[in-house]
Amino acid sequence: MLFITLLQVIFCSGSEITKPTHHTDDGYINNYLPKEKMSKGLATVFKWRFTRNSQTIVDFEQLEPDLPFLQSNRSEETLTWIGHSTFLWQYRGINIITDPHLSNRASPVSFAGPERLSPPALVLRDLPDLDIVVISHNHYDHLDKSTVLEIYEKQKSKPPLFLVPLGMKEWFGNIGIKSGVIELDWWESHQVGNWKYHAVPVQHWSRRGLLDTNKVLWAGWVVEAPDKRLFFAGDTGYSKDFKDIGNRFKSMDLSLIPIGAYAPRWFMKDMHCSPEEAVQIHLDVNSKQSIGMHWGTFLNLTDEPLDEPPVRLQKAVQSKGLNPETFITLKHGETLKNL
Repeated sequence: MLFITLLQVIFCSGSEITKPTHHTDDGYINNYLPKEKMSKGLATVFKWRFTRNSQTIVDFEQLEPDLPFLQSNRSEETLTWIGHSTFLWQYRGINIITDPHLSNRASPVSFAGPERLSPPALVLRDLPDLDIVVISHNHYDHLDKSTVLEIYEKQKSKPPLFLVPLGMKEWFGNIGIKSGVIELDWWESHQVGNWKYHAVPVQHWSRRGLLDTNKVLWAGWVVEAPDKRLFFAGDTGYSKDFKDIGNRFKSMDLSLIPIGAYAPRWFMKDMHCSPEEAVQIHLDVNSKQSIGMHWGTFLNLTDEPLDEPPVRLQKAVQSKGLNPETFITLKHGETLKNL
């Protein structure tokens, strides 16, 4: 580290070290979206809030996961949809959870905010011991304080490794998780054994309070196991970032791509992809198998009918002439094996 610092002094003396283009003096921006389009004015927000229609409750079928199998599994590959953007992926004896959210609301308070329509398919006591927790960004439907703390406390003797975007490590320290947190910038990687974890750019934003808009980064994740590659897109609008990801990694074996929270389009388009754009992401990253997420879990998160995203997804897959099995949705609690 000292040698690298000396080289920087020698070769950068007298000139400013160039910072990545998505870094600004007061936070972060997207690669392909002008900064002025990253935030909505209060008038625009109020227009949406006061003209929106409440969503009709849908009674989604929920499956009961095979808990004894998932808790003891160390050999088979499985993917279980717990709800929204939370998946348990088991592969080669490693247990990975994405954006764990097991609380009743996606909100800073327990009495207001988007309420869970479909209960989490696995509660904390049901989870196997986790090796890796992947966080895409700090919005309340993706980063849930109580869930993160409960996971940490449950495994305090051997906590999982938390992988987070740049700037989020401080938040974990503030809630008492002061070690085992790795934060990465876009295109940075962290290796654990012969597995490699890459933070990749997606088009979104961050905020957790009134004064911290875009102060920390957001990211998708590419997980490279010895013979398999998983892409977790997190939360995103459609952008050229996905062609960049596809060009760098060439292909994905399994991708988890958001298909919901896209309406109204005039308000959501830049930050939330539609089912049709999700299919384009699937194509851009050259995914062999994709699963739709970020739908059918929270009531009144956005405006589209709760059961519309999978219907539109099927039509979009068909319109592209793709095998319908290459991009599917799961029932809450459903487990796929040996993908």
